[in-house]
Amino acid sequence: MDFSYTDEQQSIFDLAAQILTEGTPQARLLEIERADGPRFDPELWGRFGEAGLVGLAIPEANDGGGCGFVEIAGVMEQIGRTTAPIPFFETAVLGALAIAEFGNEDQKESILNDVAAGKRILTAALVEAETPLLEPRTQARSDAGGWILDGTKAFVPAAEIADQILVPARTEEGLAVFIVDRDAAGVSLERLSTTSRMPESMLRLEGVRLGAEALLGGADRGEEIVEFIELRANAALCSFALGVCEAALELTAEYSKTRKQFDQPIAMFQAVAHREADAYIDTQSVRLTALEVAWLIAAGRDAREAVSIAKHFASEAGYRVTFSAQHIHGGIGVDREYPVHRYYVHARHLELMLGGSSRHLQRIGRLIAENAA
Repeated sequence: MDFSYTDEQQSIFDLAAQILTEGTPQARLLEIERADGPRFDPELWGRFGEAGLVGLAIPEANDGGGCGFVEIAGVMEQIGRTTAPIPFFETAVLGALAIAEFGNEDQKESILNDVAAGKRILTAALVEAETPLLEPRTQARSDAGGWILDGTKAFVPAAEIADQILVPARTEEGLAVFIVDRDAAGVSLERLSTTSRMPESMLRLEGVRLGAEALLGGADRGEEIVEFIELRANAALCSFALGVCEAALELTAEYSKTRKQFDQPIAMFQAVAHREADAYIDTQSVRLTALEVAWLIAAGRDAREAVSIAKHFASEAGYRVTFSAQHIHGGIGVDREYPVHRYYVHARHLELMLGGSSRHLQRIGRLIAENAA
């Protein structure tokens, strides 16, 4: 495996880093987080769309960049470094990739062209309380050539700013996925309070009527679509966690060089140096596992085991790195107006999003047992 980036890929990541760094000064992030609304910067999102970054992996036929998952992962890393309040993960990963892969030509043309221009926000409602992803309680029954949906979805990211939501539901034939307009009759949202202030909602569907064109990929391909989305979503979250770890570690290293005790920088003390070294090793573990799974997905190879390994490291190591960053900073590390606190709460949020370390270790065990049989 060769994880080195091409010149074109590096140019994409440099562009993303420039836009995100310029658009996320500390004062701007605090302004958004203190406002009574979702953690979302429409101006920064617009710049991302104008630069062609939202549509990176959308086919060129739909005005996208036609890139692969490595490019998606690299941009997610830059978003993690800045904790930028934009719905790239929800739109590009949870929504657009599945529509590009499973959608018909009408769905691609009517949705992806706007997504590529940054004019449409997507998300997916994969999670229900205490229910496996492939066994939702949400029901879809056929009616007069269309569908009627009823059910409740939990922790739907960016739902209140999304234009459309991908909703898995159980039909008589099995699991299916539907494209639901956020403002459709019968759709209601309840904003949830989250650790990182990332916008998430409860989604309630009460007699939501959909046309036949809302079905994504056919009534018998729901499990395939959900597994497709979950794999790429977890891989993207690992890249986001990498960016969080890198930025937290860099901030901490710089702080320890300038913060003095007993007339010398605290970086000179062995206990601090050892903790920073451990954080560096953890960050490199997150990096290598995240890069591997992105490479496997881009190459079209089986990445199920690799993504669970990566998510385990992203969850466990991400927590350790940001926890160490807070402790080395001392009292300022828990100041909600200081950047290191933001990295910590994002790491804790990611720790359990779409399955925590324990769940993914269990999945690794099952895959090993299956391969040994």
